[in-house]
Amino acid sequence: MSYGSRIANEDETAQGRKIRFQSDDMSSRGVMPVPSSGMSMGTEGRQMVHSVALPPSTSFWAQMKEGIMETFFADDPFRQFKGYKGRQRWFIGLMYIFPILDWLPKYEKKMLKGDVIAGLTIASLSIPQDLGYAKLANLDPIHGLYASFVPPLIYALLGSSRDIAIGPVGVISIIMGQLLKSEIDPLEDKAGYLRLAFTATFFAGVVQASLGILRLGFLIDFLSHAAIVGFMSGAAVTIALQQLKGLLGIRNFTSSSDIISVMRSVWTHTGEWNWPTIALGFFFLILLMATRRISQMRKNFFWFSAVAPLACVIVGTLFVFVTRLDKQGIKVIGYIEKGVNPASFSDIYWSGPLVVRGFKVGLVSGLVALTEAVAIGRTFAAMKAYHIDGNKEMLAIGTMNIAGSWTSCYVATGSFSRSAVNCQSGCYTAMSNVVMAIAVLFTLLFLTPLFHYTPNCILAAIIMNAVLGLMDLRAMYLVWKTDKVDFLVLAGAFFGVMFVSIEIGLLVAVIISFAKILIHVTRPHTALLGNIPGTSVYHDIKQYPLASSEPGIVIVRIDAAIYFSNSNYVRERILRYVNDAEDELAENGGTHLQFVIVEMAPVMSIDTAAIHAFEELHTNLQKRGIQLTISNTVGKVITTFKDGGFVDLLGQEWFFLSVSEGVQVCSILIKRNQQALKENYSDKV
Repeated sequence: MSYGSRIANEDETAQGRKIRFQSDDMSSRGVMPVPSSGMSMGTEGRQMVHSVALPPSTSFWAQMKEGIMETFFADDPFRQFKGYKGRQRWFIGLMYIFPILDWLPKYEKKMLKGDVIAGLTIASLSIPQDLGYAKLANLDPIHGLYASFVPPLIYALLGSSRDIAIGPVGVISIIMGQLLKSEIDPLEDKAGYLRLAFTATFFAGVVQASLGILRLGFLIDFLSHAAIVGFMSGAAVTIALQQLKGLLGIRNFTSSSDIISVMRSVWTHTGEWNWPTIALGFFFLILLMATRRISQMRKNFFWFSAVAPLACVIVGTLFVFVTRLDKQGIKVIGYIEKGVNPASFSDIYWSGPLVVRGFKVGLVSGLVALTEAVAIGRTFAAMKAYHIDGNKEMLAIGTMNIAGSWTSCYVATGSFSRSAVNCQSGCYTAMSNVVMAIAVLFTLLFLTPLFHYTPNCILAAIIMNAVLGLMDLRAMYLVWKTDKVDFLVLAGAFFGVMFVSIEIGLLVAVIISFAKILIHVTRPHTALLGNIPGTSVYHDIKQYPLASSEPGIVIVRIDAAIYFSNSNYVRERILRYVNDAEDELAENGGTHLQFVIVEMAPVMSIDTAAIHAFEELHTNLQKRGIQLTISNTVGKVITTFKDGGFVDLLGQEWFFLSVSEGVQVCSILIKRNQQALKENYSDKV
């Protein structure tokens, strides 16, 4: 079927080039006539549709520059330098690197009051938790306090979050404890284990800072929200079960973290259960859970749960000291040496096979710590309506962990529970972290010997109470209700951590997440469109059952970019829609299928494989007497079609600005063809 001659004229202007479709009797006016078959078109034939525009042409290097800027500098970090020159630019640059230079000159007395109260409050929560978290990492309790002194000070200089509270956390502690123990036994080689912990902390900081400097923060987004919820919940259960050793007073406990090994160890060592330890530990656990519940029910009493751990430590320590229950089998922390963080730069492994092992542990713990810290920072920034730079946060967290590895610390990050307390206590700036660090310094210099009689069972109760808050049942239910595939990711992480190990759970979550991405990329969503009655809008007929199909036309929408990985699927899926339409016509009758309109508004880009797929689709449809048309292409897509020669192959007149205009043209042609068939039939009769 011939649709007449066409002339294409490309008009390059400042607004861009337009592909103009012109007939012999029309001038270029940004519109195009309906493709003609040589017949008089009458009133219908004189209806016009808009032309499809090409974006202004750009050079290859300009496209590369734009791609790099959008990939690595999507937040436009250079915007703040506009309007400044010379020394002012240098100062703005320093403010960008050291956010403290921005907020410190604006600091007011009322801010100091709020930050001091918040800092002392989170210090009362962090000090007892730090002692317990260090034991989770198989380190001496003092290293937990060290990690709450130097890293918060570094973060206050470099970090952009006002609310995040820095220090050791349970999940990172258990990750490091499990991974380090698989390399070196802390009981057989305590010094070597400690050196490997510093090495892992150093590499964790290097990885974190590198992601920030290279602006690769988008990589941590591959750990989806569902994966994080499942991983954190599984880790919470694992950590809580590990505390049964301290709560029950068991001496010979399994070194494995899976739930089966832990429960087997609990029930096969009932002879080691110490009843004074059980009574004291569960008493304080119930007390801690009660204070947390009160704080949740009455927001004005949030400080109950914040000061409860330190109060329990003080009361429990005095009780054991007075009653000397340590002689009745209750295990205590023992002597903790006073003093600030000793230098540990020389203790890091700089050569040998342990460097690689330290890097492996640092990579895993560093990425998880980074994901947790950035998520916490963004959460509280959204609550208080301010902005944090994810890449700057990575640089700040990485730098503080590098500094921490040189000062006897292990991996520190943001703690959600302490950050929540920090926010509720009325903090204004990162000065609250400085106040907390000063309180920890005072403890290191003068108070550490007082923890000698602190029972291990109280530390176990504090940790168990803290980590149970990581189990977000509401988030689990929301994921289940929203997306079953996402829930599979969550479940994979949760059960992987619980029944195998921390690293396997994380690996399962990442694998399922990548599988989900691959499914979405290789099998993009497509939809058959119909007209919403009374409008010129075309939507998915599954979403809108009342939408009606157009006689003789199949309208298909592609809802993703088309690349080599999915181009064949897209072609086959469109052909399947065509086959289904022809089968329905064979059964029910109706107008013969003559046109396929592919709606490409959601398609942001295509590659050469996509062009080949459309060429094959065009050829296939031509052999069946069906014309392929394209509607609503974005600038990048129409440019690629043009450069790849597909526009010339298909015909410029078959590219429409919208589905409705494409339907308008195709419907006119269908009517003309039907009229021509009737006239031919009449002539024969």
